[in-house]
Amino acid sequence: MRALRLIDIPPVWLLAALAMAWLQANHWPTGLSFGPVWADLLGGLLVGGGVVLTALAVVEMRRHETTIHPHHDSARLVQSGIFKRSRNPIYLADVMILAGLILYWDAVLALPLVPVFLWILEKRFVIPEENRLRRTFRMDFAHYCEKVRRWV
Repeated sequence: MRALRLIDIPPVWLLAALAMAWLQANHWPTGLSFGPVWADLLGGLLVGGGVVLTALAVVEMRRHETTIHPHHDSARLVQSGIFKRSRNPIYLADVMILAGLILYWDAVLALPLVPVFLWILEKRFVIPEENRLRRTFRMDFAHYCEKVRRWV
């Protein structure tokens, strides 16, 4: 059971969703397209933005000496940097990367993976993580939730 918990992390879920999108784009093309220029541009911006967002969040969490692992208890409630704008910037970045690569690969039929992936992140990681933060940091977390939205 512990081994499953080690692989039950958002990057593994992201890689699974990306693999499904890539397979759809490369093995079951539909002839549908988002349009080469716009899809490539928007896809690139989403992927690049997701990478930058992840880097900003990881740097901020490292600065505060707390974990980025979703199943571990946080040592501190990070409310600075990118966490002033979103309570879940890394999960938001994962969704941006998935959406961006779906656009870039022209994987039109894979678009439903975006809301499914978001739902998985919220149910498996965000809600349990926020419940742990609520128990650990109590009023500080409650005030933080009043000031900062879950996603954007």
